[in-house]
Amino acid sequence: MAQNLYSSGVRMGNWNEDAYLEEVERMKDFLEKREQGKLLIQRNRRLKMHLLRPMQLSISEDGYIHYGDQVMLVNPDHSEGEEASAFLGGDLSLCMTPDEIQAYLSDKLELPCGLSAAHTLVPVGRNTFVVLSIGGDATGQVLRYGQDFCLGITAGFDNKMLYLSSDHKTLLRSAKKSWLQEVHLTDEVSHLARWQATFLDPQLRLEHEGFPVRANEKLLLYHCHTNRGLAVHRQLFLRTYFGKEAEVAAHTHLDSHRAEKPKNYWMLVTGNPRNASSTMPALQRQPVEDTGTVEPDVTCQAHV
Repeated sequence: MAQNLYSSGVRMGNWNEDAYLEEVERMKDFLEKREQGKLLIQRNRRLKMHLLRPMQLSISEDGYIHYGDQVMLVNPDHSEGEEASAFLGGDLSLCMTPDEIQAYLSDKLELPCGLSAAHTLVPVGRNTFVVLSIGGDATGQVLRYGQDFCLGITAGFDNKMLYLSSDHKTLLRSAKKSWLQEVHLTDEVSHLARWQATFLDPQLRLEHEGFPVRANEKLLLYHCHTNRGLAVHRQLFLRTYFGKEAEVAAHTHLDSHRAEKPKNYWMLVTGNPRNASSTMPALQRQPVEDTGTVEPDVTCQAHV
């Protein structure tokens, strides 16, 4: 009895021509997308180019922070204390952190955009913030303790500004690891984007109300609407588009003396006049050559 020698795996007809035509169509589609810059790898490179675009920090000639200054927000290095063994040491800067999956699919930022703290201490698009006034143009005026202000970031884009914002936590909106109050970036200017600089020592806090905010010195940043301090959780790691970084949230961590812990410490870091690509803290950490003279303290200025 004759048997069927053909099976479903046997190709019949002009299968080779059809496969070739499909390959040609895919190649044409690929070349068209490449010419238009729509390939995923091209979108990914454009986004990374903006976020890692070198930025120029403002140079403070009088030692104070002014409206319109471009600064980095740095959480200074501190000991682990009571934290777990997993701890991210060193100085950490506040950085914008786009969604990892979305970053591979688009060259645009998805809003609201997250934040994290990383060892990136070179001023680039993702960690350079602008001190903005509220209610009018106060560019050049000194920022003072107790004044409301906004912190904006361009992320390396032109004609784009996002604002550091926060709101009370809910069941659907909170920090990813600690479940505390979330901090994010949005393009809306509202009461949720207002912050205040607070003097570090609680015993001298009232006396310094209205005094100018000094650059490159420790202070606290409080969210006006919720009265929560901006904090870094060095023991809680996030997997981001740029690697492992620490979580940032809005929460005031107090010790037994009702004083804020180092998690809430920040510095508004300005540029180094000797080297445009570095910062003032980096300059202060450089060893001074023994020339027989005393190195002047570049941060010491009289109060105004």
